[in-house]
Amino acid sequence: MAAQTDNQSDTQARTSRLQQLYQETIAPKVMKEFGLTNVHQLPRLAKVVINCGVGRFLENQKLKPDVRDTVISTLTTISGQRPVMVMARKSVANFKVREGAPSAFMVTLRRERMWHFLDRLMNLAIPRIKDFRGLKDRSFDKGGTYSLGLAEQAVWPEINMANVTFTHGMHINIVFERSNPEMSRFILSELGMPFVRKEEAEAA
Repeated sequence: MAAQTDNQSDTQARTSRLQQLYQETIAPKVMKEFGLTNVHQLPRLAKVVINCGVGRFLENQKLKPDVRDTVISTLTTISGQRPVMVMARKSVANFKVREGAPSAFMVTLRRERMWHFLDRLMNLAIPRIKDFRGLKDRSFDKGGTYSLGLAEQAVWPEINMANVTFTHGMHINIVFERSNPEMSRFILSELGMPFVRKEEAEAA
């Protein structure tokens, strides 16, 4: 009995604040807002993919070690997982890409790590963007996946830029299942994603 109680406590400790918010507060709002009658119709946040393209930098032999080590260190620090190297599937002469050559590093987050990462992204990293005025809310695909880019790793407070020799950005894809742009936008807004206000976007 004691062991079962300990396991429940560990599960609660691992559960992200955002995950609890979604399950207890936002999910009922989504069902009411979009007229869903079954909980199995609810959109599901499936994964977060962090991608950093490095192919053009690895062509420079002087930069190559710094690029590889810095990107691996950054992605490992902000995600808690070691990234995997992605190879180019085909050659593109205009971009100096050779088939089979390293082109990017990628991390895929699921479950608790995904929720904890989103919490830090929304509440720590994005507000540190220089001259930040809000994210555009149009970068959704038909399935409701949202994509955004960060220009440099300095927005993450856990990255000590004094020890960094190479500055790079990254793309982040927030992948939903059973969703569409409207549902995903509603969910992310309720979670605290700092989208630019509608009236400000129209004025711009």
